[in-house]
This record gives sequence, C-alpha cells and structure tokens, in this order.
Amino acid sequence: MKLLKWLSVADRFYKIYLDKQLAPFGVNSSQHMFLLKICDAPGILQDSMMDMFYVHPSNIVRTIAALEKQGMITRSPYDKDKRTWRLYPTDRAMSVCKEIRSICENTEALLLQGISEGEKNLLIELLMRAGKNITEELHIERKEEFDD
Repeated sequence: MKLLKWLSVADRFYKIYLDKQLAPFGVNSSQHMFLLKICDAPGILQDSMMDMFYVHPSNIVRTIAALEKQGMITRSPYDKDKRTWRLYPTDRAMSVCKEIRSICENTEALLLQGISEGEKNLLIELLMRAGKNITEELHIERKEEFDD
C-alpha cells in the first residue's frame, strides 16, 4: 500500500503546485498537456488525444471546450469524419506555450530533486511499465506505445 499512498501524494500535490504556477496563463494542471500537444502539432485530431493521454473522451471534450472558451485554441471540422475536430493553437496559446513548457520542466525538476539521472530514468521506466500493466488489466486499447 506504500506505493499507492506515495503515488497519490505526489499526484495530488504536484497538481496543486502546477495549478498555482499556471494560473496566470488561465490554464490548469488538467489542461496544460493538451495545450502543449496542440501547440506542437497544429491541426491535430481531437480523437487522437484519447490515445495519447489515456483519458475518457468526455474529459477531452470538456478540456477542449474550456481551452476554446479561454481563447487558447480553435476547432475546425475534420473533412474526412465530421464527428471529430482539428485543433489549432491561437496566437495567445503560442505566445505562452514556451513559458508553460518551462513551468512543467521546472515542476518535473522539483519532483526529481535529489534523484540521480540513472534513478530518474529507472523511475520513468518503472512508472511506464506500471501504467502499461494497469491499462492491459483494464483492457484499454493503446494505439501508441508508452513513450512520453
């Protein structure tokens, strides 16, 4: 039970910390990864987010709607399938993307403070393996391998 406890503690408090850091940009710890991905890949399909982030489609729809309302992204229908959307960053999103990425990198560095590079790599590898184990147990189809 020690693993579950400390995963929960790290998850809860890093989100609180990240929320405070991202607040000036109008983005929170649940939205930043979507925004960064959209900035990195303008025109990305909304449906591809499920395979990248392993979240329920309704969570993706809510997050995309919130980012659109905040003026961070725009949506346009995907011409090959009208049930999904292409997502594009706005100028506002592009202007803060670098700062948001820096905040995320600094937060990750804080989490890994005092951990050697080898230990960091091992931790990431083990967490990825644990994530793979639980998704397989839940029969969650992965179209992409765990890679980031």
